[in-house]
Amino acid sequence: MGEEPDGLWNMSGQKLACWRLHTHHVWGAPIAQPAAVVRWFGAMQAQEFVPAKWAIAQRCTHVGDAQVEKLYAGGEILRTHLVRPTWHFVHRDDIRWVREATKNRVHQLNGPYYRQLGVEGITFDRCVKLFTKALKGGNELNRRELAEVLQKGAGIEATGLRMGYILMRAELDGVIVSGSVGGKQPTFAYFEDRVPPQKAMPHDEAVAELTRRYFFSRGPATLKDYVRWSSLTVAEARAGLSMVMPELAQRDIDQRTYFFAKSAAGRRPPSPRIDLIQAYDEYVMSYSESKDVLQSSSPVTSGAVNVNMYLHAVLLDGQVIGHWRHSHGAKDVTVETALYRELTRAEVAAMDAATKRFGGYFGVEGRWTIAAAGTRRAQRPSGPPRRSS
Repeated sequence: MGEEPDGLWNMSGQKLACWRLHTHHVWGAPIAQPAAVVRWFGAMQAQEFVPAKWAIAQRCTHVGDAQVEKLYAGGEILRTHLVRPTWHFVHRDDIRWVREATKNRVHQLNGPYYRQLGVEGITFDRCVKLFTKALKGGNELNRRELAEVLQKGAGIEATGLRMGYILMRAELDGVIVSGSVGGKQPTFAYFEDRVPPQKAMPHDEAVAELTRRYFFSRGPATLKDYVRWSSLTVAEARAGLSMVMPELAQRDIDQRTYFFAKSAAGRRPPSPRIDLIQAYDEYVMSYSESKDVLQSSSPVTSGAVNVNMYLHAVLLDGQVIGHWRHSHGAKDVTVETALYRELTRAEVAAMDAATKRFGGYFGVEGRWTIAAAGTRRAQRPSGPPRRSS
């Protein structure tokens, strides 16, 4: 069962981090299917397509890139703009009610850009009609091709930021959604062709469901964390929290009130444990007020890490100890790390294990290097440290 909550509330940031890694299913019991991972969260940020697929798979057992890609191509997992707003994965059975919960608020946040870029009124109505005509019936087009549809059909010039907001508004209005092709040139499809019909969920019920999914999958978290993640107003978020509060517990820790599902915290895996998570993983992006829980107390022994080059996060026992990026070879994948300090021998073994899991996701051997951490290590395959003969 794990530790009881009352035994954990003399809490350090690391204990909170450990609890969250269990509710996120990075630790503990894996989720059986990739689609169920997306449903557990309600929506998962998918700013970068390939790392976002890894975020799904690492919460399952023995799931590879091809399996996640197949679900995306088949439309069970969709990618669209839903909250804040930015790209998110969402399950086809959830997209309608998530849109109902968030679209009005996201439109409000986007309003100044709609007006500045001319993404409103008659112009946008024409875009909707042209997108519908071009896509309805199972057709798919990418961004460049849809821009050509607008130019040829109505003389609408749509490039750069303007085209981005045209597409985003059409997504939020349920006109278009992701097609079968992801990656750098993703395709779009007609929403009603790709999403099964469902009974409409009233707005307040949709907000309640979004609130439930958030705190069940991401707790312990604060109301401010949820407001920032969801894009809802404070009043809407409070109303949603009030509706699901009978299913939640709460505790005050360090002058913050945390809400979480009424269940025991899972036991932490043996320390040290290293996890490679993508930069936009929900473990990072779900929090604002309490994001400091991710910060490691380990002393920094090297210079600042350039997170523009090493975007993703290396977690040591649930807290950030450095960053990483990866590259593919013919028969392997290399994880290049920039760490805040050198690793101990036990932590090197933990990095080996993490790299092996990442390589296994692509079906190849995993290798890793350290580009910055006081000294530079030579490239090595993942696996146990070599013993001298």
